[in-house]
Amino acid sequence: MPVTRWDLHKAVRSGAQVADESLLVAEIGSLTLEFTRLFQLTDNPKWYDAVDRITEIFDKQQRMTRLSGTWPIFVSVREADLTQNGAFTLGATDDSVYKYLLKMHALPGRSAIYEKLYRDSMSAPIHRTFFRPMTPDDADIFLAGNIHVDNANQTTLPLNSEDQHLVCFAGGMFAIGSRLPDHPDHLDIARKLTQRCIWTYRALPSGIMLEVFNLVPCVPGSPYLWNEAQWHAEIVKHAGVDISEVENAIGEQMFQKGVAAIRERRCILRAEAIESVFILYRITGERAFLDHA
Repeated sequence: MPVTRWDLHKAVRSGAQVADESLLVAEIGSLTLEFTRLFQLTDNPKWYDAVDRITEIFDKQQRMTRLSGTWPIFVSVREADLTQNGAFTLGATDDSVYKYLLKMHALPGRSAIYEKLYRDSMSAPIHRTFFRPMTPDDADIFLAGNIHVDNANQTTLPLNSEDQHLVCFAGGMFAIGSRLPDHPDHLDIARKLTQRCIWTYRALPSGIMLEVFNLVPCVPGSPYLWNEAQWHAEIVKHAGVDISEVENAIGEQMFQKGVAAIRERRCILRAEAIESVFILYRITGERAFLDHA
C-alpha cells in the first residue's frame, strides 16, 4: 500500500517513510484513473501495477466491512485493512472512490472488476442510507445520509440526515451507471438524487445551495406528508433549543421549511450539482433539465 503523505523532515534525516495507520479511504481509492491512464500512454506497466494491487485489496475486503459492499471513511493503510472503521458516507472523504469506479469501467481495455465493485458498492447506500426527506411540497426526492455501524454488536446507529453539496455528484454517477454498466433501475434513483439538489437550490433564500445542512427524514412506513411538529422537533434536536424557542431559531437562522440545521453556510462554487443536471440532460434529453440548469 502506498505512503500517501511524505514526511520531508524525516526524508532529510534519511528516516523511513511509513504508511499511515489511519487514512481517508479516498486517498488510496482515487489513484486508479490517473495511474491507469498513465500506463496506457507510456506502456510502462509499473504505473498500472501500483494501483492494481490497491484495487485487489478493495475487491477482497468489499464484503468484509461493517456495511457490506461499501468502504468506511477511515482505513489502515499500514495494515492494508479496510474493515475496522464504522463510519460510511457518499460525501466528503469517500465520494471519489465510488465515482472513479465508473470512470475506470469506461476506459478502453478496462477490467471487469470495476463494474463489479460499482454494482456491489451501490447496493448498501440504496437500501441503507438513501431516504426521502419531508418537504412542504411533498417533493419526490432522495437524500444520501451518513451511517455508523457499531463494532460491538453490528448494530446500525440512527441514520444521520446531514446533507452535503458534494453529494450532488451521486445523481450523475447513478445516471451514468444506468447506461454504462446497464443498470436501468439506477436512472430513477439518479433523477431523485439530482432533483434533491435542484429542490435545495430553490428552497434557500439566496437561490444557492450551502455546503452542509440537515433536512428532515420522513418516518419510514408513514405517508409522505408535511408535518410542522416533526420539523420543529428536528430543529430542537439539532439546535439544542427548547421547543418554545423554535420560532425564534427559525427566524434567526433563516431556516426554510424542511431545513432543520445549517452546518456550513458557505458556498465554494462546487460543480457537482450542475454536473449532475448536465449528465441527466444528456442521458434523458429532457428539456426540463436545461431549465433547471
